[in-house]
Amino acid sequence: MESDRSATSGTAGRRPIGVAVIGFGWMGRVHTQAYTRVLHHFPDLQLRPELVAVAEEVPGRAEEAADRYGFAGTARDWRDIATDPRVQAVSVTAPNFLHREIGVAMAEAGKHLWIEKPVGLTSADARAVAKAAAGAGVRGAVGFTYRHVPAVETARELIASGGIGTVTHARIRLFSDYAAHPDAALTWRYERRRGGSGVLGDLASHGVDLARLLLGEITSLVADTAVFVPERARPTGSTAGHARSAGGEPGPVENEDHVSCLLRFASGARGVLEACRVSVGEQNAYGFEIHGTRGAVFWDFRRMNELGVSRGTAYQEQPVSTLHLGPEHGEYGAFQPGAANGMGYDDLKVVEAYRFLRSVADGTTHGATLDDAVRSAEALDAMARSAETREWVPLPVRPPGAGGP
Repeated sequence: MESDRSATSGTAGRRPIGVAVIGFGWMGRVHTQAYTRVLHHFPDLQLRPELVAVAEEVPGRAEEAADRYGFAGTARDWRDIATDPRVQAVSVTAPNFLHREIGVAMAEAGKHLWIEKPVGLTSADARAVAKAAAGAGVRGAVGFTYRHVPAVETARELIASGGIGTVTHARIRLFSDYAAHPDAALTWRYERRRGGSGVLGDLASHGVDLARLLLGEITSLVADTAVFVPERARPTGSTAGHARSAGGEPGPVENEDHVSCLLRFASGARGVLEACRVSVGEQNAYGFEIHGTRGAVFWDFRRMNELGVSRGTAYQEQPVSTLHLGPEHGEYGAFQPGAANGMGYDDLKVVEAYRFLRSVADGTTHGATLDDAVRSAEALDAMARSAETREWVPLPVRPPGAGGP
């Protein structure tokens, strides 16, 4: 999808918007950096983000963030952000179990939301945040990062235009080793109460979003899950990211390390989605292969700026060519002047920030919405239920005229 940016740019008419970040781990830093960079890459944006406040309960972390990035104020309690009149938009990058409470509170306080997936632990959590945002009339954006990759957007256009014929089947994979080490600390991520469904919320949520974005609505699924590292050591102090904690008191891993899932789409296409957080030898091995009646597209996040394309009329032994993305693809031109100059992950979050702020500025939707988060969460709930019952589970039918990706 090519950008339809205004032909004019500059500071004339640009108005400030006070932003806050709640939770300052790695993702909080990524959001903050995106706010500081967004006008460098998108000078037509009619809002100027100003870093008003950062909230983080870990002692000293908010102050360090303020010193490094220039936040005007800090808070230990995120509730202080809700009552701060200077804050108009909030990034919610706190742990998943806090998403519902924080998201609802910020929406009800009239703050626009850029919230990380999976927007809570269940579809009920995501719906509660979406309902609060709709009731308050605020914009909501969700961190489904990979849908903003220019190669992914190009694949979507190719599929929608019939470039590979009618889609027949697809495989979506999200393999990582972030939890593969047996000494990884037993943090909130591994608890059912605070970490939800484990790898389903962490990685499979992205896979569902990509599936819907590229192939349309999922009508039913059947899934299997497993825990491959059943016990880990409890941390002895504050942790960030995926810290190790050898020698701590052992405790059980309560949520999923792995999920494999068969999907049926409204179009009649079939799909396979697999995600794992303990895949030794795999570092962020995310991607898809989508096959149609006249061709196929292939994408791997580790070669983010390339798209494998097979199309034509040969059918049998039809070759695959590599498309190196360039300025004509998606938002690539905002970062690089020529093809095959690589974009990176942090650039994708700048695109998210731009689309979020643009949605606030013009009142229309750009990028992933809270409705997309609800649909993804419904699929994750269905996966968990299917793994228990060993049966196909239908997904809720979207009513005519309802929003979509």
